[in-house]
Amino acid sequence: MNIAGEISSSVIKAVKELYGANITENMVQLQKTKREFEGSLTLVVFPFLKISRQKPEATAEAIGNWLVENCEHVERFNVVKGFLNLVLAQQSWIKLLNAISADEHYGERKAGADAPLVMIEYSSPNTNKPLHLGHVRNNLLGWSLAQIMEANGNRVVKTNIVNDRGIHICKSMLAWLKWGNGETPETSGKKGDHLIGDYYVAFDKHYREEVKELEAKFKAEGMTDEEAEKKAKDEAPLIKEAHDMLVKWEANDPEVRALWEKMNSWVYAGFDETYKALGVGFDKIYYESQTYLKGKAKVEEGLEKGLFFRKDDNSVWADLSDEGLDQKLLLRSDGTSVYMTQDIGTAEMRFNDYPIDKMIYVVGNEQNYHFQVLSILLDRLGFKWGKELVHFSYGMVELPNGKMKSREGTVVDADDLIAAMIDDARRTSEELGKFADMSDEERAEVSRMVGMGALKYFILKVDARKNMLFNPEESIDFNGNTGPFIQYTYARIRSILRKAEAQGIAVPEAFSGNVNLSVKETELIQKMNEYEAAVRQAGIDYSPSGIANYCYELTKEFNQFYHDFSILGADTDDEKALRLLIAKNVAKTLKNGMRLLGIEMPERM
Repeated sequence: MNIAGEISSSVIKAVKELYGANITENMVQLQKTKREFEGSLTLVVFPFLKISRQKPEATAEAIGNWLVENCEHVERFNVVKGFLNLVLAQQSWIKLLNAISADEHYGERKAGADAPLVMIEYSSPNTNKPLHLGHVRNNLLGWSLAQIMEANGNRVVKTNIVNDRGIHICKSMLAWLKWGNGETPETSGKKGDHLIGDYYVAFDKHYREEVKELEAKFKAEGMTDEEAEKKAKDEAPLIKEAHDMLVKWEANDPEVRALWEKMNSWVYAGFDETYKALGVGFDKIYYESQTYLKGKAKVEEGLEKGLFFRKDDNSVWADLSDEGLDQKLLLRSDGTSVYMTQDIGTAEMRFNDYPIDKMIYVVGNEQNYHFQVLSILLDRLGFKWGKELVHFSYGMVELPNGKMKSREGTVVDADDLIAAMIDDARRTSEELGKFADMSDEERAEVSRMVGMGALKYFILKVDARKNMLFNPEESIDFNGNTGPFIQYTYARIRSILRKAEAQGIAVPEAFSGNVNLSVKETELIQKMNEYEAAVRQAGIDYSPSGIANYCYELTKEFNQFYHDFSILGADTDDEKALRLLIAKNVAKTLKNGMRLLGIEMPERM
């Protein structure tokens, strides 16, 4: 049921009857009435003044009278200058509430078999280190965006590209060979991704020591500081060994490949644990080791077609000057690929696997230029979605003590963060007495939901384009704009519904009684109805924060209502039934909205 749409249609008829003019739907500006005025919807009449040839107040008065006479939804009105504030009929609110109640996923659209296919890439980890806080933001944004696009009627494929090759991988492998003594996840008691990450850090530590020694030697030989540093970094034995290992890997050396597969398998097992804890997953995983050669082939194909050019040193480039950009390297002089080439190869594989209509890359804003170029190149190469690819660009996560550096081992580890959030949720819940009468198993499960809800909501409520400062202490608060505040309100409503059932009070599926709705009740129904618009806008803007903000606003409105009105202690049975139905649907809407953020809702808190 779309009350605003029906009123818009009535306004079009009113203008035709009153002034003999045909107007289009986009001329009808309906907005939510400001709190200081009576009404629920406000019509802006200024666009009609040239047609009416009357003052704003007279035009609003005439349209208002017509609507009261001819539109069942409008009960009365008031005029404030050029704004017509409409008070809706009580029965319209009841019809709307019943329509919301009748649909378990009111405001969301189901995807048909011919719906657009949207592919969303997120996570994109390296196999030389565990996931950290930056990856957490990426995964949560990607997962939430997938749910939002599905709720907008799209078919969605969630995909991941794993950076499983390159010099950084060889650094971890070499360090394990030198100092690992055959250590495995089983013998060390560490997750595989943590074990490999430790060796990446170990490589960097030993490499720095070598560089420092060589720098001192070269300076003693008369080099400048800058010359000594560059030569030391290039000639340190460890980095040379790592490069030699990379050459062997690319030549399919059986020993190097076997070690690479073994160590990567440890990492993937570790990643899977973290993904499960975060509540995210993928429909298809691609690996750079499988895509980079396809990228080279696609670039060679483009070269033959005259889309790219080869320089004298044998390197291959794209000239983007006609797009206001520079030249972009695609293949090095020795024939090896760069990241851009690998992304082209991955796109080729994906396009062969799926009939993609839209491609969304969830990647940090430091890659804005990369995706601007990739879009142009894919379009030139004939990918139908190339020009319209979406780079869902997000800001970095910063800490109170500064930025993260993985090679120095100073990152906020994702697994440690998840465990700390769940522990904090348990401790806070115990201090507030929210675990009364719960078994240990239920306490653990509620702590997990609240801890993860706090983490996800804190990250997703921020506009993704902005850098954010992560503060775990602020996220676990049962008051204010937090996940636990919304979860607790949901659990409170569920408790009220259980009490009603225990008292033999039926919660209706629809309301058929007779009551005078209060302003707070109509505002709650109106707010639930706005969920559809919030979902639509979040899909247009690629904005999980829009859903988070909606859930918070609905939660606040319910709590204000609950403060002012008793539900089970209502004066009449009809009032009780109405308020129970409103409460039930607020809980449903909150659960649906938070689901789009990947947040679970506990039945008890």
